[in-house]
Amino acid sequence: MYLPETDTAWDDFVCPALEQFWKLGKQRDSNDFLLISPQTRQKYPISEVEAWALRHFNGRFQVKQIQAQVQKKFPDASGDLVAGLIQKLIEWEVLAFGNEADNPTPTVDTPALKSTVQWRFNPDGYWILRNRGDRTFLQVSCQDKNAIEQLGVLSSQAILAEFCLPPTHFQRLLQMLAATGMLEGTQPMKKQKRGKFNPLQLLFFKIPLFNPDPWLNQHIDKIRFFWSRIFAFGLLFFLATAWVYGTHQRGEILKFGQDLMQASGSSLLIPFALLSVSVVTLHELGHAFTLKNYSGDVPEVGLLFMCLFPAAYTDTTDQYCLSRFYRILVVGAGVIVQITIAAIALCLWNFTVAGSWLHTASFLLMVAALFTVAVNLNPMAKFDGYYLTVAITGINNLRSRAFGFYANLLTGKPTQERPKDAWILAIYAPFSILYIWFIFGFLFYRLADWLLLNIPTIAGMSLLVWAIYYWWPESE
Repeated sequence: MYLPETDTAWDDFVCPALEQFWKLGKQRDSNDFLLISPQTRQKYPISEVEAWALRHFNGRFQVKQIQAQVQKKFPDASGDLVAGLIQKLIEWEVLAFGNEADNPTPTVDTPALKSTVQWRFNPDGYWILRNRGDRTFLQVSCQDKNAIEQLGVLSSQAILAEFCLPPTHFQRLLQMLAATGMLEGTQPMKKQKRGKFNPLQLLFFKIPLFNPDPWLNQHIDKIRFFWSRIFAFGLLFFLATAWVYGTHQRGEILKFGQDLMQASGSSLLIPFALLSVSVVTLHELGHAFTLKNYSGDVPEVGLLFMCLFPAAYTDTTDQYCLSRFYRILVVGAGVIVQITIAAIALCLWNFTVAGSWLHTASFLLMVAALFTVAVNLNPMAKFDGYYLTVAITGINNLRSRAFGFYANLLTGKPTQERPKDAWILAIYAPFSILYIWFIFGFLFYRLADWLLLNIPTIAGMSLLVWAIYYWWPESE
């Protein structure tokens, strides 16, 4: 490697990339590293901090930029560590002054990763490449990770040779990195912009509201006790006790509900709806705080609509960086919150005076919590039941992969699914289709029936106008 001949201070220099024959090795029984030349077998000792800084010598960062990253990662590091490292490299003749034009380096034809991309190791045995800025994730093997780290440093041919990768696999890897916006100069592949409105869009759509992450960061330390083992065992005992009492009182509970409906009827709808909203809000906070407890990011909350039914959602995509067990905890946290609310409401109902507003409100709260649990645990809709199934089975993108499994099966194409996953996909797809057809068909049947019975002329004209609008050819 060659540095330009100049008397300028080091700060603004762009640190050159280490040539590919220099390797970093860790010393046994020590945190120190060795910089090794396979050609001469010469070894130079460097510290852990210097080794970390040296990995940023890729021709893209200035000395002051690497120094800032070093200070952030290792607060106790020296303020001139990178400049001192360069001096060492010059003394060891790893770096030399000269004219780069007289000593051309091989052209690197591979794009580099964005500086905002992070590696996260998953305890289940793979790596997650996390694009924090664009909120995209990519799961790769250990071999793929090693190859990806050399992008922007080695040429394509050098990477293929060093890691024994098939060219088609390497090309597919680059395509996935580009599609998720991991490479410099790329953006995540966006969904195609919807054209004219059609009723299928009512099946599922979202309305983002705000970013709760700063607020969660402010308050998470105050409630970390909720994820301790002592609290978990106490909560389990409380819920088990409530289950026993609830089962014993089921006849009394049903009778009270029937009497309440006969006495109040439709007047219960508004308080029931408000209580349901409160339960769902706490449910979403359960997801958000649990992910935050395990150091995840929660960048967005909002409203989603499935078949015109509103619900809240929390973006917990960062859970994919966690092990499967912690993913289950993040997804299941909302349901645990709802069940806990139902148990507390049962206690209030038992210990409040019959006929009082608190007695009635606690009963409605219990029903609202149990009702939202039943809705959320449906694995056919993309609520908690679906994502809990994904976390338990480890099959990401369960629905699309299930449909893709049948598409390959019907077209005679080979499937790349593991045998232990194939039977889950084979079962899930038909039930999912039946569920979508039933819900969507029922809603539109009821809507059409009401329109045709009550306002047939307006309904007919509306359908005609929409049909003309939808099928009318667009201008180029």
